[in-house]
Amino acid sequence: MQVVITFWRAACALPLAWHKILGQVCGSLLLLFANKRRKIAQANIQVCLPLLSLAEQRKLLHKNFISLGHSLFQTGVAWFWSDARIEKDVAYKITGLDLLKNHDQSKGNLILFKHSQHLELDARLLGMNIDAFGVARSHNSSTMDVLQTTGRLSSIKGTADKNNPRQFVKWLKEGKNVLYAIDQDYGWSNSVELTFFNNPAATITTTRKIIDMTQCNLLFMNSFYKEQELNLELEILSSEGFNANALAQKINDVIEKSITLEPAEYLWSHRRFKSTLGKQFYN
Repeated sequence: MQVVITFWRAACALPLAWHKILGQVCGSLLLLFANKRRKIAQANIQVCLPLLSLAEQRKLLHKNFISLGHSLFQTGVAWFWSDARIEKDVAYKITGLDLLKNHDQSKGNLILFKHSQHLELDARLLGMNIDAFGVARSHNSSTMDVLQTTGRLSSIKGTADKNNPRQFVKWLKEGKNVLYAIDQDYGWSNSVELTFFNNPAATITTTRKIIDMTQCNLLFMNSFYKEQELNLELEILSSEGFNANALAQKINDVIEKSITLEPAEYLWSHRRFKSTLGKQFYN
């Protein structure tokens, strides 16, 4: 594992022009040999975007794996590069920062975002422009967990495990900005069956409770590439008048809409419907 990490860090130290070439190669190899990931992504694309023809679905799958290859280097940039090098070499734009900087400082901001394949770079760029904290899941590999935590702390002020809500609730009560990507299947604990792309999906409903406990603002951050520029767009989500399930469904709908804008950039290789359609759905 250490040899792989060393090689990865060395490759990520290369100029961005090399990242594009190597990312394309890695994505093509993953499409050929990462059978499990390919089957999961293919199944998700089929049920979430059924109006696409088979040829269009295959084209999207190919683009998605090229994006996955690029994400290996985007993550490396996020974890290994200095702020100065990122500012010099990475083209990006953040819209809506004023929503965070000009708000009542006694209220925290819960910033939801989707699992784009470049979400590590998304978080790094936002963390370079505001003080932010994150909610995360431990990596299955202890070596990768240390690397992941160290990399993320290069831009954000702290991380809390998703199973330790006390920590990020405390941050929100203190008026801090907390990033949370909730668009995955985390099982039935704190989840109910709602719809995602018109399919039943286990969906976390704790957002309502967090808002009620902390009186925080709720925002969504969309991210997408426009040509070579990474765009981050922040918007306020109104939670007033929504109960837990209705708010969770609203969040699903917002995330779904953002995915359809640039579907090739989404992490389709996550088993989003394993709790509802069953694990055999992905076999």
